[in-house]
Amino acid sequence: MASADLRDDLSCSICLNIYTDPVTLRCGHNFCRECIDRVLDTQKASGLYTCPECREEFQERPVLYNARVLRNIAEKFLISQPVLEDTGIYCTYCLDSPVPAIKSCLHCESSLCGRHLRIHAKSPEHVLSDPTNSPGNRKCSIHKKIVEYYCTKERVCICVYCIAEGEHKGHQVEKLDEASKKKMKKLRKNLEMITSSKARAEKQVQSLQKRKTDVQKKAAGVIERVTVLFRDIRRELEELEKRVLSEISRQEEKISQSVSKVIQQLEIQKDKLSRKISHIEELCNTTDPMTILKDQNSDKEDICQTEPEDNMDTQIPSEGDFYENSITDGLHKLSDFIKDIPLSIQKLEGVLLDEETASNNIKISGDLKTASLSAATINCLETPKRFKQCQVQCRSFSSGRHSWEVDTSNSTIWRVGLCYPSMDRKSYIGDNKYSWCLRRCYNEYNMIHNSTTISCVYNPTSHKFRIYLDYEVGRISFYELCDPIRHLHTLTTTFTEPLHLVIALWNGSMTITN
Repeated sequence: MASADLRDDLSCSICLNIYTDPVTLRCGHNFCRECIDRVLDTQKASGLYTCPECREEFQERPVLYNARVLRNIAEKFLISQPVLEDTGIYCTYCLDSPVPAIKSCLHCESSLCGRHLRIHAKSPEHVLSDPTNSPGNRKCSIHKKIVEYYCTKERVCICVYCIAEGEHKGHQVEKLDEASKKKMKKLRKNLEMITSSKARAEKQVQSLQKRKTDVQKKAAGVIERVTVLFRDIRRELEELEKRVLSEISRQEEKISQSVSKVIQQLEIQKDKLSRKISHIEELCNTTDPMTILKDQNSDKEDICQTEPEDNMDTQIPSEGDFYENSITDGLHKLSDFIKDIPLSIQKLEGVLLDEETASNNIKISGDLKTASLSAATINCLETPKRFKQCQVQCRSFSSGRHSWEVDTSNSTIWRVGLCYPSMDRKSYIGDNKYSWCLRRCYNEYNMIHNSTTISCVYNPTSHKFRIYLDYEVGRISFYELCDPIRHLHTLTTTFTEPLHLVIALWNGSMTITN
């Protein structure tokens, strides 16, 4: 109010705005220099000058005295005042120039500037509100009275006559301020819940973004290392190929040289035999007995021992199969190993918990890896997939080989295993024919399927376990991740539906670590 009074004292009575270059007349009244000059110019024709404020007359055009102190005060006041936003709503009574309204009267259906607000009627029926272009909208459309109440039954704003005479008679009503405060309280509560949900969503997004970045970095590292390994393997295979081909060529050359040597020996022997054949044929064609009998060479003992040696092949190394059997066996084994690599990669596949399946007392972490038993009930949206008991599942698998690792160090009563999507949402995993699990109850461990319990041969000492699935073979195996890894039990069947990894908790928390 002090600020409003000061504004009135510093306002020019002609333009109704804060003084600009104020001047004073002899009568003591102050005006903007431009405003009073304009008034005096219009009075010049009549030859009589008067003060617009007190109507004192001047025979001559009055002298204007600078009001320096007033100007300084006006300038400081303008600096200290916040800049009013131009809402486009102006005072109804300021006709000479538009002046922004600071209030609207719902009774009069008019808007008021500071000056006119000060002199406006203060009676109770004159209800003031923030500036509005349509104050008439704040009146009852039926009785044309100001709306002051809120009907909680019909959820509409009404006037006093609607309560006394209209269709809202007998309904529970509240004053507008009271109803507004209640709704504001509810809105603030809703805002807190929405803000909290948004914060959780943002946290999950940040966590998943970080996980995405970590996965990309890890994948880049694996790609780099695997690329180096493949390059080294290709180099080793190329070197092995060169050595094998070189060895085959060397063996071929060795055998070829031996064969050539034997062939050379046989050619020499063949020449000797040819000469002997010619000599004997010549003797056989001789008619002179003396010539035949005198020939001593044909009587030598080795004349009939000129057959080629039957053991010539022993001088030639056996070519065998040029190591073909050993080479092809090794390459076939390498080929089979390479074909098995994609199946091995599936074992490294990770999973995320599905929040839409978590029961109302299971809380899921932002990275969707940890399930915790909540002390308070969480009001989750009801879905057909949601468990009624303290359980949560992951996405399904319908083929291939997979493995998951879980850390149970923060819980002493739990179950973990696999189930069909058709498993009753009110049933625990293992208590039906559609699920298989490993259970811990304090210090006792066992396997459960269709409510049938199989005790472990020994109690595990580690808190980390691996579940291995070979879908096509129909096998679920459980391992304790200790050093060395221990096999706990294997369950076999023929799977007829996709399978989900399921976690059930009675205390603490459990985390999927792969």
